[in-house]
Amino acid sequence: MLDYPALLALSEITRRGSFEAAASALGVTPSAVSQRIKGLEERLGEALIHRGPPARGTARGLRLMQHLDQVRLLEQALQGDSDPAHLRLAVNADSLATWFPPVMAALDVTYDLVVDDQDFARDWLRKGEVAAAISSDPDPVPGCDAQAQGRLIPLAPDLPLDIALYWLVQRALAPALAPLTCAIRERAAAELRP
Repeated sequence: MLDYPALLALSEITRRGSFEAAASALGVTPSAVSQRIKGLEERLGEALIHRGPPARGTARGLRLMQHLDQVRLLEQALQGDSDPAHLRLAVNADSLATWFPPVMAALDVTYDLVVDDQDFARDWLRKGEVAAAISSDPDPVPGCDAQAQGRLIPLAPDLPLDIALYWLVQRALAPALAPLTCAIRERAAAELRP
């Protein structure tokens, strides 16, 4: 069984970058935080923190932090009224600037976002550094599920409106409207026949 107060200390050190900041957030002394980490590292037989300014989690330390975040999400779902859990996500800047904020508002969690290109978000997930990722790759990371969320249609903001509308109709809407257009043409042709 894992020592959850020690995992909480590990998580705070990784998020805040120092033992002192973690101790302040937890309301304990830096020595207490250090002892928790030392005990956890001895129990697991490896270093979990890269000590140095800033303090960062090792690969195993980041996986343990992700585990704690997932446990907190599960506990929040069971209790319904606990403090918000932390959810670390990899998301691209385009999604963050457009459709993703309303999605984030739907959950009562504190987000820790890693903003990276959608082509590399999957790597964050594969390394265990995030709990979820917005990725352009449809194949799931082992142990995860992939779910299509739709498609963004990129439009340059400085395009003249008529060019942007032409592109939108010709490239984006035309395939969806093709059956309807075909039906209208057939009906018009039938009305013109003697």
